[in-house]
Amino acid sequence: MFDVVLSIAISFTITFLAIPVIITVAERKKLFDIPDERKIHQTPIPSLGGLGIFAGFVLSCLVTVPFHIASEFQYFFAAGLVIFFLGLKDDILVISAIKKFIGQVLAAFLIIYKGGVQIKSMHGFLGIYELPEMFSLLLTYFTVIVIINSFNLIDGIDGLAGTLGVMAAAVFGIYFLRVDMQAYSILAFALAGSVAAFLIFNFPPAKVFMGDTGSMLIGLVNAILVIKFINVAQLPDTRFPIDASPAIGFTILMIPLLDTLRVFGIRIIHRRSPFSPDRNHVHHLLLDKGFSHRGITFLLTGINLAFIVGAYLSRGVGSTWLLLSVVTFFFSGIAVLYYTRPEPRLFVAKSSDSKEVKVSKIVPLTKDTVLEQKN
Repeated sequence: MFDVVLSIAISFTITFLAIPVIITVAERKKLFDIPDERKIHQTPIPSLGGLGIFAGFVLSCLVTVPFHIASEFQYFFAAGLVIFFLGLKDDILVISAIKKFIGQVLAAFLIIYKGGVQIKSMHGFLGIYELPEMFSLLLTYFTVIVIINSFNLIDGIDGLAGTLGVMAAAVFGIYFLRVDMQAYSILAFALAGSVAAFLIFNFPPAKVFMGDTGSMLIGLVNAILVIKFINVAQLPDTRFPIDASPAIGFTILMIPLLDTLRVFGIRIIHRRSPFSPDRNHVHHLLLDKGFSHRGITFLLTGINLAFIVGAYLSRGVGSTWLLLSVVTFFFSGIAVLYYTRPEPRLFVAKSSDSKEVKVSKIVPLTKDTVLEQKN
């Protein structure tokens, strides 16, 4: 228990001290996330907060993880380094989606083949138990890559990805502490501590963004934790067995996972790359309803926590019905948001150049245009 508390203290302190330095250096070197037509923020903001998260997380783990009983952790940190440099390059230079995908596959390879993280059983979901080796590997690769990208893509407003990441890591950390898996508990709480320190500077008005460096690291660590949770929670000799562990593990990450799968599906249906940008995420729908960044973050985190409690209390119904219920409720909420979102009002604006042919065009009516017309 002492090492767990120490891991939180170290990760929080290192990240808390590192972030102001990172902000200062980024401002001097002009390393900003520049606003464009797709982004929500209005002013350039440093996007290298993931450096501070990574520093606090890794230093904390190096000090407190008992490597003599957790030799696989060296491969977890190797995968973390891959994600770190991949995200750092994307935050500074911007890389193509295919290069980012290749880097994510390499990180997944390290934790699967070397770290032994693999989904080998569905524990009764859809009546499936033990999986064939090839299908098991494909499912694990898919799971890791989707979770990494889910936190990357949900990082669209201030505080959201970080708060969801802290919540998920803390839940996994509590469980692993309960079953006396100290190394994995430290892994979870070290991440939670570093991201919690980052959130002090990321809540509205944000002074720094975590960038791909931070969001993909959160996704990678939570991918390791959820797969380990699924494999351990239903072992017959575990200290605290939990029925329907696949469904409960999925529910812990439901907001980023389901939103990412939904957005990927929309893009593929429209014959676009799954990694192409748009404004279809759940936080965009809530922004259109008038919610603030802080309000959206607390709302979605609260909903996620409520579903976790509900899934745990309903675990006796089995993974299949539990997961179907979670998915149904989530998409019902998305449908309500989507079909009740405000439609843009239109008006006809005349051309200001009287020497040319006057051509009218349709433009959206906003508060700014209303004020201009009144003036």
